[in-house]
Amino acid sequence: MGQVLTLRRRQSLIGWLFIVPASVLIFIFYFYPMVRAALLSFQTGVGVNLQYAGTFNYQRLLADAVLKTSIGNVIIFLIIQVPVMLILALILASLLNDPNLKFRGFFRTALFLPCATSLVSYAIVFRSLFALDGFVNYLLTNLNLIERPINWIGNPWTARALIIIALTWRWTGYNMVFYLAGLQNIDRSIYEAALIDGASGFTRFIRITIPLLKPIILLTTILSTNGTLQLFDETANLTNGGPANATLSISQYIYRLSFQYSPRFGYAAAISFVVFVMVAVLSFIQMRVGDTR
Repeated sequence: MGQVLTLRRRQSLIGWLFIVPASVLIFIFYFYPMVRAALLSFQTGVGVNLQYAGTFNYQRLLADAVLKTSIGNVIIFLIIQVPVMLILALILASLLNDPNLKFRGFFRTALFLPCATSLVSYAIVFRSLFALDGFVNYLLTNLNLIERPINWIGNPWTARALIIIALTWRWTGYNMVFYLAGLQNIDRSIYEAALIDGASGFTRFIRITIPLLKPIILLTTILSTNGTLQLFDETANLTNGGPANATLSISQYIYRLSFQYSPRFGYAAAISFVVFVMVAVLSFIQMRVGDTR
């Protein structure tokens, strides 16, 4: 009995030995900054000259037109881009899960590769493609789909469309990998039985694939929602928030308040907590709606 307890104690100590270093790092780099940001959100001033101001920063949020614009932009991206991306990723994963498909490895790699591409590099390529004299306008003009080149970056809605296209191109393959992993854990005999019963490919997709992948769909929806609400890279590199803040994201606005304008760290921290609340609320709603356990 003593030897068993000793063995259990040793296993417990080894477990703590692995957990403690990671826990300390998480506390230092995640929880401590969150606490500091929470305290900072109740202070006001320029640069490091801060003083306690109560809820002034949170009251200021209600009258900030730029913040409302950035929230509206992010909601547009969230409503349009996330469903399109996830549906496309799910369809591609179903197609690439076919064991009879040739060059499956090549197609999987090609679709996942944008996720591993340098952000700055692909932003430069996209800006070139969608320039006034870029390839996209050249192609659309020669196909007689448009009469004159489109100023993609100079028009609010086309600039938003450019952000949506870029996000979809970059992250569809990333979500596809999650769905592929889930599909490979589904017994193929289920599909074979449905095929014998006369179920079409669309019926099998709706009745078998989607229900069995529901937990993974929920996971990717939450991850994509969180990523979109914290969107920064694409808006900063492709459109720089323009034109006239039409593509400005909340994270980019926080960055401007902290490092581009006269530093307002307290107000920027308050906005960051608004983002935190939005992420938490939407994640909770998605969990309540999507998880039936």
